[in-house]
Amino acid sequence: MGEARLFDAHVHLDWLAEPARAAADAGRLGLRMLCCTVSPKGYQHTISQLNGFDDVRVAAGMHPWFVDGGTDAEKIASAIEGTDWVGEVGLDFGRAHVATKKDQLRVFEAVAEACSYGGKTISVHAVRSAGTCLDVLDRTGALASCRCIFHWFSGTSEELVRAREAGCWFSVGERMLATRRGREYARQVPTDRLLLETDLPEHEGDATCAANIAASLDRAAQTLQALRPGWYPRSARLF
Repeated sequence: MGEARLFDAHVHLDWLAEPARAAADAGRLGLRMLCCTVSPKGYQHTISQLNGFDDVRVAAGMHPWFVDGGTDAEKIASAIEGTDWVGEVGLDFGRAHVATKKDQLRVFEAVAEACSYGGKTISVHAVRSAGTCLDVLDRTGALASCRCIFHWFSGTSEELVRAREAGCWFSVGERMLATRRGREYARQVPTDRLLLETDLPEHEGDATCAANIAASLDRAAQTLQALRPGWYPRSARLF
C-alpha cells in the first residue's frame, strides 16, 4: 500500500449501489476508509464485495437505530468474532429512538463483551448516551483493551473529558465542525487521536461517490488545520 492522502474513519459504503466501484475510485484518489455497516447482514454483504481492497476495512456493525429486539445481539456478537473492525455500534437515547433503549443496551452489552478480549477498533455512535456507552465499555473491559472511537461526539463536556482521559479516539467531519460546540470539542481532542470522517452517504440509496467523499474530507481537514495548528490529515491513522 502506498501512502494515503486522506483517511475516512467513518463512511457507509454499504449504502451505495456500487460499493466496489466507490472503493476502487477512492484508492485512485489516495483515500483509505473504514466502512461502517449498520447490521450483521449488511456487513456480510459488504465484506464479500470489498474484502479485496487494501485501502478499505469493513467493520461489523449493528446501528442502534435498527435494533429490533430479536436476535440482533447474537448475530452481531458472532460477526465480531471474525474481525478486528467493529462499527457502527452504540446507543441512541434521543427522542426518536429512546423507546428501544432496553434492546439497544442488550445489543451494545453483547458488542462490548465480544470485544472485551481486546485488539479491536470500535466506531461508537452515542447520542445522549456517551456516559452510558463509556460505562458499558469500561465494565466489559473493552474500553481499556480496544481502540474506541467516538464518531461525531455530541455528549457533554464532562463526558468528553472522561472519554479523552480513557484514551478514546474521536472522528470528526464537516457537519460536526459546522457547529460551535463541534469546533470547540475538536480543539480539545489530542492531536494523535483526532480523525477525519464523512458519515456519507446520509441515507441508504443517496447518490454519492468517492470524489464527494474526498471533497468532504478536504473541507473538514481545512477547518481542523485552522482550529489546530500543527494538525495534518495523517497525524492519526488506523491502518
